[in-house]
Amino acid sequence: MTNRIYLSPPDIGPLEEAYVRTALRSGWVAPVGPELDTFEREIAARVGVEHAVAVGSGTAALHLALLSLGVGPDQVVVVPTLTFVATANAVGYTGARPVLVDVDPATGNIDVGLLADLLPRLRDAGEEVAAVMPVDMFGSCADYATLLPLCEAAGIPVVEDSAQALGSTYQGRAAGSFGRIAALSFNGNKIITTSGGGMVVSDDAALVDRCRHLSTQAREPVPHYEHIDVGYNYRLSNVLAALGRAQLRRLEEMLSRRRFLRERYAKLFAAVPGVRLLADGDTGSNCWLTTIIVDPDLAGWRADELGAHLAKQNIETRPNWKPMHQQPLFAGVEAVLTGAADRLFANGLTLPSGSALNETQIHRVMDAIAGFLAAGR
Repeated sequence: MTNRIYLSPPDIGPLEEAYVRTALRSGWVAPVGPELDTFEREIAARVGVEHAVAVGSGTAALHLALLSLGVGPDQVVVVPTLTFVATANAVGYTGARPVLVDVDPATGNIDVGLLADLLPRLRDAGEEVAAVMPVDMFGSCADYATLLPLCEAAGIPVVEDSAQALGSTYQGRAAGSFGRIAALSFNGNKIITTSGGGMVVSDDAALVDRCRHLSTQAREPVPHYEHIDVGYNYRLSNVLAALGRAQLRRLEEMLSRRRFLRERYAKLFAAVPGVRLLADGDTGSNCWLTTIIVDPDLAGWRADELGAHLAKQNIETRPNWKPMHQQPLFAGVEAVLTGAADRLFANGLTLPSGSALNETQIHRVMDAIAGFLAAGR
């Protein structure tokens, strides 16, 4: 059998090996050290904010970001229903409740028009909205030009879930710089990886200091172990930060590679009836994952049929995110729905998008898709 082609595997090479070797030989292997400090400064500079703290996952970053704003029980946080479960789970960790909002069918990002109607309705119902947490879906930024003034007028902070969007921009600004505080992810399948890892970023020093404190078991600055708050063992290790620093040096080439793949897919499907790329035309996207949306009535085939065809050739694909309102975990959670997320889930397919894919693998994927289309599915 031919080797498996994965959706978005880590893109690791000699530079990463050299950085990790240096960190190991330095003796700094715990969640403290010079690589960690430098990685935080470099990510903050790349995003265009003043402060950052590196943690063990993007989920941890979301959790800490919410805690730093004082989010807790008897409050609600508004999140898009089309997202990875970590977005909504992080709300639950604080004791608050998620309220789900449907998405723009063109981009998969939170529908700001629905949000504009929802916020005053929640206020009138006596709900305390602690935050709005948009997700930059697959690297395409939310509509911040509309969303930010709306939330500011309501006095509600924005927590930006940019776990998928390092390297993306919106109107010339970097993803992660729009919210009062934001979270990035460096999971193994992300644009850059630290194996597992994440980062909280913000211009607000007090919020980031709070996150840093909570991420180190909330230990007080005294010689003995003193704890006033419940803390978490969330800090990233110095060794993994070294891996992240090497990856960050290669960020532009990895972005270029993913954008090249997006262009190849766009050309392949350009003349195919009933098929479009999610967030097509977003020149600021990092193109983390390329997702097609298939109208089966026009195309004559379903997205899952293409997925099954590629699976037989050992090529990994994935459906779009299953909306949170469809998840048993969130059954009964308040949701404002139009059906857009349901349709994107039912008709979406995410294609191999990793920057590590070589030309032979890319040709194999493209030929497999072309063969499926030529067969008259």
